[in-house]
Amino acid sequence: MVYQNPGDAAAMRISDADRDRAASVLGNALAEGRLTAEEHAARLDAIFAAKTHADIVPVVRDLPGAAAALEPAAYAALEPGAGPGPGAQLTHFARGGQRARVVAVFSGATRKGRWAVPTEMDAVSVFGDTELDLRQATMSQQSVSMRVIALFGSARITVPPEMHVIDEGWAVFGGREMPPDSDESAAPGAPVLRVTGVSIFGMVTIRREQRAISAR
Repeated sequence: MVYQNPGDAAAMRISDADRDRAASVLGNALAEGRLTAEEHAARLDAIFAAKTHADIVPVVRDLPGAAAALEPAAYAALEPGAGPGPGAQLTHFARGGQRARVVAVFSGATRKGRWAVPTEMDAVSVFGDTELDLRQATMSQQSVSMRVIALFGSARITVPPEMHVIDEGWAVFGGREMPPDSDESAAPGAPVLRVTGVSIFGMVTIRREQRAISAR
């Protein structure tokens, strides 16, 4: 048996599932009035940019459910009182983030027409609405990964007929609607959209539609 001390756990790289669990803690705190929308957005941005468990702990440690959402050893590795208080600035946690982001907080965000889809991106709706249309977009890779989070908001993604969709997200008092495969999307070599993330009192909808025919 290999002993792992708390410092080792705190330095462990985090996964998308770890980020999603931490995001659910923030979503519950927002629903209970423990965080303002501005505080929630800042902390959510910090979670997306986090690399290790030690990066996440200060963002959620002053909220209910934090210990259960994180690795216990990593949570215990930090001294009590190190967490941010209400209104604390969290920009220093956001260094080094590389993923592209579309964020709608009490607002709307849209990407459609001809736009470049990054290989990895986050789409966040907090009391807002996000719409992404991939039918005319360009992809640099055959596979695209999107972390879609809807907290009291909605996210709608439209994909072309040939795109295969894999949903690895989950919902809490929310919903996720994914389309069945078409003959084109089920074919070998089809482009892939892999969706992770969480819906908390929100809705994530992905639809497969034909491309519009341009008038000549």
